[in-house]
Amino acid sequence: MTFEYAPAPESRAIVDIKPSYGLFVNGEFVDGTGTAFKTINPATEEVLAEVAEASEADVDEAVKAARRAYTRVWSKMSGAERAKYLYRIARIIQERGRELAVLESIDNGKPIKESRDVDIPVVAAHFFYYAGWADKLEHSGYGSTPLGVAGQVIPWNFPLLMLAWKIAPALACGNTVVLKPAETTPLTALLFAEICQQADLPPGVVNIVTGAGETGRAIVSHPDVDKVAFTGSTEVGKAIARAVAGTDKKVTLELGGKAANIVFDDAPIDQAVEGIVDGIFFNQGHVCCAGSRLLVQESVADELLERLKRRMSTLRMGDPLDKNTDIGAINSGEQLMRIRELSEVGDAEGAERWEVACDLPTKGFWFPPTLFTGVSQAHRIAREEIFGPVLSVLTFRTPSEAIEKANNTPFGLSAGVWTDKGSRILSMANRLRAGVVWANTFNKFDPTSPFGGYKESGYGREGGRHGLEAYLKGADI
Repeated sequence: MTFEYAPAPESRAIVDIKPSYGLFVNGEFVDGTGTAFKTINPATEEVLAEVAEASEADVDEAVKAARRAYTRVWSKMSGAERAKYLYRIARIIQERGRELAVLESIDNGKPIKESRDVDIPVVAAHFFYYAGWADKLEHSGYGSTPLGVAGQVIPWNFPLLMLAWKIAPALACGNTVVLKPAETTPLTALLFAEICQQADLPPGVVNIVTGAGETGRAIVSHPDVDKVAFTGSTEVGKAIARAVAGTDKKVTLELGGKAANIVFDDAPIDQAVEGIVDGIFFNQGHVCCAGSRLLVQESVADELLERLKRRMSTLRMGDPLDKNTDIGAINSGEQLMRIRELSEVGDAEGAERWEVACDLPTKGFWFPPTLFTGVSQAHRIAREEIFGPVLSVLTFRTPSEAIEKANNTPFGLSAGVWTDKGSRILSMANRLRAGVVWANTFNKFDPTSPFGGYKESGYGREGGRHGLEAYLKGADI
């Protein structure tokens, strides 16, 4: 049964959302020369703020500011001095953690308990971790010479966390940054700009330019950008790879996924069920490494599905700022349309849909936790990234069959293995073509551990010592 809890909403009073926002260039907020767009609360569809859309000229000014800061200040500073700024930023993030978490949930739609207990602590941890590397780069194995100006484009599913993944290693290595947040979730990046001011970061070291696809293209194609880092869809990643081909730009791409979560008959079933739920319903399934394909051994499939449905029925959907909420709002109307479209394709292809019976709010963008059984490898719902709270269930009989089905995808970002046998975990991990393989857990992130994929999931690694490589010129000779 589901216990009825009284509402426990987090107060919005801690957040001061301005009516309009400009661009953050050279340490100051400035008016853009382009148009403006509105960012909305996906749970209520209320307009939160009007945000400047950076033009090509605005991006050029940001890159010039980053180049000046790189040449005159940041690259000349010792690693120990750079580390002081990174530590300062990390501490301010901790101090303003509640404010950041509330703003992230309002602008993104994710439950407050996720932004408060996962996103913000891991954001601070990334800045602490890379601050520790700043004066030790000569021991990294990648040299200690920075690249210059990094142009970074991040997605809407983890706005502040993706910012930290990009900015922390870039600054630690001595690079300066021009970053574009997603057009649907710009507010925490703009609050991070205030944190840079609060930390007295030298002007131009971090520049935040808001906008949509054209702004991103202007950053990627700018001739004075030395490094491009992108997290987002495979389609856009391919376009970026084509745009920088033949240039000297260094590129890392972290793209889509269609991860297999593999459950063997000797797995601890209740623990596996929690991992499956965390793997696909965390952040409404807006996770590139989400365990969106469940591969379960035939002998335990019925039992596991029964327990999984029972557990899904206890998930609470609703106000993202309510501390009881498990499933928040879909980030945008456009994304909701894609989730609905692919789910209807699953119906048309003959898969059997089961979804949690719940009353959806009348305003905002919502989709109930859903699973499909009777799925074949040829089904689009088993091959295409839905990027929502939709799970496709397939079965297998032998470990070899599980491997074949898991690897039968153009993606290769992550996978999960659930079994009581350590030897089987190691054997499976060795054969799975995935950048990250979780064992008896899922969606666990740590700044000391590298993350990235194979095939159409991109190339390069973020996090850990490996995350430094993308921002350094290579071994010093």
